[in-house]
Amino acid sequence: MKEVCLEVVSNDFVNKDVYLMTLKGDLNKLECGSFINLKLDNLYLRRPFSIFDSKEDEVSILYKVVGEGTNLMKDIKPNTKINALVELGHGFTEFSKKPLLIAGALGVAPFYYLVKEFNKLNIKPTLIYGDRTMDNFVMLDFFKEHTNLILVTDDGSSGYKGNPVNYLKENEIDHDYYYACGPNIMLKNLAMISKQGYLSLEARMGCGFGACMGCSIKTTKGYKRVCKEGPVFLASEVIYE
Repeated sequence: MKEVCLEVVSNDFVNKDVYLMTLKGDLNKLECGSFINLKLDNLYLRRPFSIFDSKEDEVSILYKVVGEGTNLMKDIKPNTKINALVELGHGFTEFSKKPLLIAGALGVAPFYYLVKEFNKLNIKPTLIYGDRTMDNFVMLDFFKEHTNLILVTDDGSSGYKGNPVNYLKENEIDHDYYYACGPNIMLKNLAMISKQGYLSLEARMGCGFGACMGCSIKTTKGYKRVCKEGPVFLASEVIYE
């Protein structure tokens, strides 16, 4: 963990309530699937965000305006300084040869970076990307070019009508491991049909670095903290009750 002061490079509207913020500062390239924790003015708790992309001296996050913190963030201007905790958690460190990526709604946020890492290995992963309706999808041009993209919508406005888990139940996709991020109910149902993969979990975090134990989950190896031992876990070790 490292505390740094980052400067906002850009904070751009993407689609509906979704924004892409890029920050720069004293950073090394951060781990794919890990997260950063931002301190916002007048708010007591920091806000955690998956890393959308990372390179030397720069990090990007994709966020949706859903509450007080993100509502403040959308109005942040370039050159604003933000205190951040970086080098947090453990992300995607194992890269399979025939990966299947499964994203639910804004769970797609860490997959931009993950897809780039697979492409560096000359691997074009399959991505099942689901959301309520086609208007909610983001970064489609990138994913169409760099993945074998399968779109899934609740209302049937694009691609398969239903959700990613049901799509998998009805369609066989050749893969060795899956990498999933999205709503907890999606991850739970996915783990029920296959343990051969990785789950990127979300949790309410008090501190973001393992001290408060507030984001603990039950695993086959005892209780683990999403912010410290995760957010990425083997599907085979997470116990859902």
